[in-house]
Amino acid sequence: MTEFSAARPTIDRNNLGYAILKLIREYGVETVFGIPGTHNLEFYRHLGRLGIHPVTARHEQGAGYAADAWAQRTGLPGVVITTSGPGLLNALASAGTAYCESRPMLVLSPGAPRGSEFSDIGTLHETKDQLRSAEGVFEIARRANSAEEALQTVHEAFELGSSGRPRPVYLEVPLDLLEAEVDSRVLQEVPRAPRDKDMPAREEILGAADLLASARRPIILAGGGATGARSELRQVAELLHAPVLTSMNGKGVLPESHPLSIGSELRLAGALELVAAADAVLVVGSKLGVAERAGMELVANGPVVRIDILDSQRDKNLQAAHALIGDSAVTLATLAEELHTRTLQAAPQATDEMRNLLAREAAEHDPVSDAVAARIISALPADVILGGDSSQIVYNGIGSRFRVEEPASLIYMGTYCTLGYALPAAIGAKIAEPSRTVGAVVGDGALMFSIQELQTAKEQGLDIFVICVDNGGYGEIKQNETDRDIAPVGVQLSQPDWPLVAEAFGGSGFAVTDPVDLEDTIREAVARKGVTLVHVPLDLFQS
Repeated sequence: MTEFSAARPTIDRNNLGYAILKLIREYGVETVFGIPGTHNLEFYRHLGRLGIHPVTARHEQGAGYAADAWAQRTGLPGVVITTSGPGLLNALASAGTAYCESRPMLVLSPGAPRGSEFSDIGTLHETKDQLRSAEGVFEIARRANSAEEALQTVHEAFELGSSGRPRPVYLEVPLDLLEAEVDSRVLQEVPRAPRDKDMPAREEILGAADLLASARRPIILAGGGATGARSELRQVAELLHAPVLTSMNGKGVLPESHPLSIGSELRLAGALELVAAADAVLVVGSKLGVAERAGMELVANGPVVRIDILDSQRDKNLQAAHALIGDSAVTLATLAEELHTRTLQAAPQATDEMRNLLAREAAEHDPVSDAVAARIISALPADVILGGDSSQIVYNGIGSRFRVEEPASLIYMGTYCTLGYALPAAIGAKIAEPSRTVGAVVGDGALMFSIQELQTAKEQGLDIFVICVDNGGYGEIKQNETDRDIAPVGVQLSQPDWPLVAEAFGGSGFAVTDPVDLEDTIREAVARKGVTLVHVPLDLFQS
């Protein structure tokens, strides 16, 4: 665990760094992720005093990914503290992930003192324009010019996470302002009450209810924006006998054991055919992204009802006949009330057949990944939380085979598709819920992007397993090259001794050398205390 040294007590100061972190703590955040640096120490000074636990990652990108997963499990913005210049720039990929996947994050960073911006005199961590670097990635990027502006930005980060479309917020605090003492009025700032949930226009709800009531074969497409509306979504789905297909971010909004759940298979042609065959489509909190559906065209032959928090999403990738702009939970609850007053035309649909169709297509698309993923899942506890990477074993296997009962059970990023996400994501999830079994499934190429975070897991005293499925490098990119008549170049990677790597970081390493040993080896690794890594060479399973 990261500890506060008692050798030389910290001197408390009531500066702006303290005021910012005090407010964050009062919003409920007890853990922050980051790396101490010369310029951000007036953030770190106050953590012990406030009872905030610091998780020191081995790279700011890992800190951001861990914060992203922590946010998904807690519902609060993940807080990241970086130093200026390279510290912030190292965290931008994780902020880009949070933006693209609509997740709450607050990144705190010091900036050049007021009046010395753009001086180009060679100061430590000097960056041409730190704020503009952040503006291209964050929903809100602000350089505070006063204590009041800094605290206002903190409020906005938490409001965005609870009442708007969750996205990352960047707060840059000039060094002189960060270190400056503040008056009691600033220190008395308290969290703001959540604002009222947005409700759609009444006429839109009535029109949507009429449309859905008349549908005989409706389908529901649910994304990450539906995670706060699980019971309401279930009620509407059951009223309409509507199969529910989710994005990866929406996976688990309806328990995947529910008869109406047909999985998170937007990447499959068969799933898109089910959408095209429906006579009405209800979209809840999803942009139905191009990457998520593997670039295939999405066609709805029936009218579309869209529920989203933002008006800008009403016709995103599908044109809506009725757009219900508001909070998904209150909107679905009101819609259910209206449906109860109408004669509903829908009859039960063949959802078992739909699930089987998609399962067959997934197996045919990548037989090896599908089969290995099925065996991995069979060896894990049913309530496991998994961090997943942009690896073939995950998007062609685990995503289909891992049937979950709640959102954020498979912590993944289906649009940004960054590499190196799975391990730090597992760390963040485990810190958020230490009593749960948590691990990562990741390809060999992706794991090397964040292998150093094994030491973070060890230092934090976490019980985490990592299943590294080794296909010899960047398998998808190798296939892309082949498809373009390019001989493999830069994609076939030499491999370390993976079990030895785990042991070097203070963990336990396991190697699967015979396919029959896969499940038992995984069970042993999961049961072992501390950090464990299972190396699974994919060629063992290829005939």
